[in-house]
Order: sequence, then C-alpha cells, then structure tokens
Amino acid sequence: MWAHYRENSSMYKRTPSRESTNMTDVEENSSLLGNGLEKETSNPSWKLSLPHVLVGTLSSFLFGYHLGVVNEPLESISVDLGFRGNTLAEGLVVSICLGGALIGSLFSGWIADAVGRRRAFQLCALPMIIGASMSAATNNLFGMLVGRLFVGTGLGLGPPAVALYVTEVSPAFVRGTYGALIQIATCLGILGALLIGIPVKEISGWYDLNLKSCYILITSRILALGMVFCAESPHWLYKQGRIAEAEATFERLLGASEAKFAMSELSKVDRGDDTDTVKLSELVRGRHFKVVFIGSTLFALQQLSGINAVFYFSSTVFKSAGVPSDIANGCIGIANLLGSIISMVLMDKLGRKVLLFWSFFSMAISMMLQAIGASSIVSNPGALYLSVGGMLLFVFTFALGAGPVPSLLLPEIFPSRIRAKAMAICMSVHWVINFFVGLLFLRLLEKLGAQLLYSIFATFCVMAVIFVKRNVIETKGKSLHEIEIALLPQD
Repeated sequence: MWAHYRENSSMYKRTPSRESTNMTDVEENSSLLGNGLEKETSNPSWKLSLPHVLVGTLSSFLFGYHLGVVNEPLESISVDLGFRGNTLAEGLVVSICLGGALIGSLFSGWIADAVGRRRAFQLCALPMIIGASMSAATNNLFGMLVGRLFVGTGLGLGPPAVALYVTEVSPAFVRGTYGALIQIATCLGILGALLIGIPVKEISGWYDLNLKSCYILITSRILALGMVFCAESPHWLYKQGRIAEAEATFERLLGASEAKFAMSELSKVDRGDDTDTVKLSELVRGRHFKVVFIGSTLFALQQLSGINAVFYFSSTVFKSAGVPSDIANGCIGIANLLGSIISMVLMDKLGRKVLLFWSFFSMAISMMLQAIGASSIVSNPGALYLSVGGMLLFVFTFALGAGPVPSLLLPEIFPSRIRAKAMAICMSVHWVINFFVGLLFLRLLEKLGAQLLYSIFATFCVMAVIFVKRNVIETKGKSLHEIEIALLPQD
C-alpha cells in the first residue's frame, strides 16, 4: 500500500530502495495488523469525537487572535507609547510574542507527556490572560513587551497540544478534516482580531477594551473548563500504563466495537520502550533525526514563505498601495477562512501531500505576481491589482495546504514514543523563524524594497515545492498505528 511512495519515503526504510524489496518489507509490517482483531468495515461515528476536537481548537482561536491583535492598532500603539516611526520597535512589539512562544514550545512536549494533553491546554490559557491584562494596563513600551512575552508563552504551549490532541483522538477517516479545523479556528481568531481592531482610531480606549475583550477572557476560561469534561488522549493513557482508562476512552471517542480494535493496534506497536525517557540526542542526531528534520524543515519553509509577514503587516503594506486597511484586512481574513474551509473538505479526499505540494506551488506564483506589481514594469493601476490580488491569492493558497498540513502531518508520522517531544522541537524551529520574520520584515522592506523581498519569499516557496516532492509521504486514511509500523526504524 506504500509502494508507490518509494522515492519519497526512502529515508525511513530499513531495506534497499528497490520497489520489490520495499513492497515485501511493508507487507511484512502490515501483516502485524492482521494477527489480532479484524477491523469493522464501517467507520466509527465522527459525532463522538467532534465535541472534544472543537473544545481543543479553542486554543487555536486564541492563537490566531493574539497573532492578529496588534495588526490594525499597531500604528496607534506606536503613537500612544512613544515609538512612532521606529520600525524596529514596531517589529519588536509583534515578534516579542513569538519569542515567548519559543519558550513555551520548548517545554510543550515535556509538559504534554508529563501531565497529559488536557492539562497542557489548561496551562496554556493562564499566561494569555495575565499577559493581555499587563499589556492593557501599561503606558510604556517596556510594559507592552513584557505583556506580549507572557502571551507568547501561552501561544507556544497551545499549538503542539492541539496538534497532538486532535491527531490522537480523531478517527483515521476524518483525521485530516479535523486537522483542518485547527486552521479554521486560527483563521477565525485572526479575522476576529482584525475586525475588532477596525474602530481603534475612532473610539477612545478601544485598544484596552480590545485586549480585555471576551475573545481572551471568556474563550480562555471556556477552554480551561471545557477540557475538564473532554476525554484525555487514549494514547497518552496507554503510555502511562492506564490500560483500562485508555480502552474506556476509545469507547467514548470511537464506540465499543472500534475501541477493541484500536487497543489491539496500540498493543502491536508497543515494543516495550514507550516508558523509557526520550533523550534529546535521539531527536537531533539519533535514529529519529531524519523524520524530525523533515518536520522542522517543513515548518521553517512555511514561515520563510512570508505568510506571517502578510498577517502581521498587511495594514502597512496595503496602505502603501492606497487600499484602506480595514477593507484589506477584511479581505485577507475572508480569503484565509475560505481556503481553510476548502482544505477541510479536500484533506481526506486528495490527501496531505497533494495539498501541500500545490499550495506551495501556488504561493510561489502569488509572490512572483506581487514582485512584478512592486516593480516599475507595470503601470499604477496594474501594479495595484497585481499587489492586492497576489497577496489575497497567496493567503488563500496558503490556507489550502501549507497552513494546516504540517501541524497535522507531523504527529501522524512521528512514532508515539517521541510524538510530543518531536513536535516541541519542530514547533521551536517554527517560532524561531517566525520571530525573525516578524522582527525584520519592515526593516527589510525598507532596505531591500518590496520587489526583492517578495522574490526571496517566492524562492523559498519553490524550495518548499521541491522538498515536499522528494521527502513527504502520504498518510491519508491510515491509522496512526499503520503509519508507525510502516515507518518503523530498524533497531
């Protein structure tokens, strides 16, 4: 079943990369699945697991809201706090949150493994509330930066937790669809932040209200309280030796008949080492290095494509093109949401790799259009259409694949023993690149010009297309245990 991915999965193989040999190896691995219970031909009801997934994605909503919350009011903040015209300070207000996210993500895997996926969600909400309150109460740049740093710590804990949780509680046949819900929730958060920021210039004290709004306080509390009633990851329970609880949780998520098969699969991939401590050396230079390298590279290329430069500074860029920022931000939010909804429909039909490949390919074309629009080749009306249209197309095609796929694909291909900690490593790479993009974008735009900067982003998108073609495998419709057995490294 994996033979046609021979050229793309060579780095995982235990045998020479010949098609006949690979087929034999996969058949031997797949035969492990046939020694226990036979799977029911019908799929379990998706309605059982959906409420748990929806509560988990509230962290993604908060994630998106906080990322976009300073977009529209950034100019007003700079005036109020006395750093107007300092592009480095403006970039720091945005990127300090990402520095905090790096701190949070570094510890996210260890926290998720130590206290469970549900507790990790609850822990990520607290610094968001504290940081937002600090930012709202400050009257200087330093206080704003400290508050944003706290917020970022919560943001760093959230994405790995929701990626792990959704992957581990979802039935295989809708896991891609549920994974796309993470991106949709993020889009709704960004869109909400953009829309609520529109009247910042007209309403006195609106930014304080913005930071204290129910988007933060109520949603964070709903997330923390909602997780009390949600199921814990059965994979985590199994790793803790709580076998009966894991089976009961599978029954809650999948139904009684599917639970027995799911427990059978878990027992087959358990090689007796899941309780061992995962050493950092295993992830950065050991037997799991190659799969962690793929995950880290995907996240790095995702950020180097320039997507967050669009989200963080769209108001500034569109203003230079003569487009009102409120209209521009609304259009970007709608394009992002529309692409994410289409991705949800296609994820379990076309597959992860197809969406990822064509998403990066289309993003490269979109960035080229923006580079042409920023040049002197095209007249003013044409340049405006190319710049605005290219940016909207870029956001739309990002949401189709490059946005949602990495966070879904990586927990699928990581073995259960290293899944949480490997996600922490990959997300740390994500936040490092994200930090520098947010910090330096305006300065680079000022020094290099839009044409050269967009051309650089387009080049990274092309590199991503090549990387996906050569290294990414398809996981559509496979259970986590089938994927783990097929990609099992040789001891």
